Amino acid sequence: MVSTVPATMRAARIHHYGDPGAIRYETVPVPDPGRDEVLVEVAASAFNPTETAIRSGRVRDVFPLTLPYTFGWDVAGTIVRGDVGGWSPGDRVIARIDAGGAAAQYAAAPAAAIVAAPRTVPLTHAAAIPVAALTAWQAVFDHANVRPGQRVLVNGAGGGVGGFAVQLAKSAGAHVIATASARSAHAVRAAGADEIVDYTSRAVPDALDVVINLVAVPPDAAASLATRLRAGGVAVSTATPLPIADAVHFVTRNDREQLATIVGLVDAGRLAVDVAEVVHQRELAAVHRRSEAGRTRGKIVLVP
Repeated sequence: MVSTVPATMRAARIHHYGDPGAIRYETVPVPDPGRDEVLVEVAASAFNPTETAIRSGRVRDVFPLTLPYTFGWDVAGTIVRGDVGGWSPGDRVIARIDAGGAAAQYAAAPAAAIVAAPRTVPLTHAAAIPVAALTAWQAVFDHANVRPGQRVLVNGAGGGVGGFAVQLAKSAGAHVIATASARSAHAVRAAGADEIVDYTSRAVPDALDVVINLVAVPPDAAASLATRLRAGGVAVSTATPLPIADAVHFVTRNDREQLATIVGLVDAGRLAVDVAEVVHQRELAAVHRRSEAGRTRGKIVLVP
């Protein structure tokens, strides 16, 4: 397949740390893929709330950026350049790009990170999978080792990671208790939660076997969650650590085999992809503002 690739494209990026107004949607050169990379024509990227902290500079010691920086760790699209790692132009793929760059019309992606896109969801919706589903998979299986019959709390189930975590914990045979706002309750129930706790009006139940925390909460709230665990229970967090011995606080790793397994579950109808919104990449600054104000839910995908 031969595709004409332009010299320039549009991309959402920052030149300095700052508030959402620092994000520009501007014309930049199309990236030249490296020796072990392919060039993907982007069908969609996805927004991850962590990007607001990265944009502001609050976590620059942990996630330093080379500026200017193009957003977008999730990519779904079609390869237009590069024959490497068994991939060829015309292949429809998804990937997590650790260096970012997917919030653009074209993105360079490492061949070693790519998997075939699911066949059963629109390619644009497939951009919701890589970061969120990998995070949920690693929380549920790698770190919490969720087993049948366990009482599992997913704190922050209304987010993109939370929806996948609820489904995966349920598939492991757990009794899933999910915290969610009224705005997210319907989607969380559809994901399979056995109980939904509106954290604004009801306390989290006791005697939990596993707590999976997916949101930044104040230290007192983290301590309260920790008290809900039974003796020997497991605490896992991608955000505020829970103050108990042996609690796991982790950063998601890129794992091609896990991502391929996740795609297989999607195509088998055993894992649903819930896209809350589809917006244009030029609206990324507005998405950041809404996220910081707590006015988003689920997974938001961004189209060029």
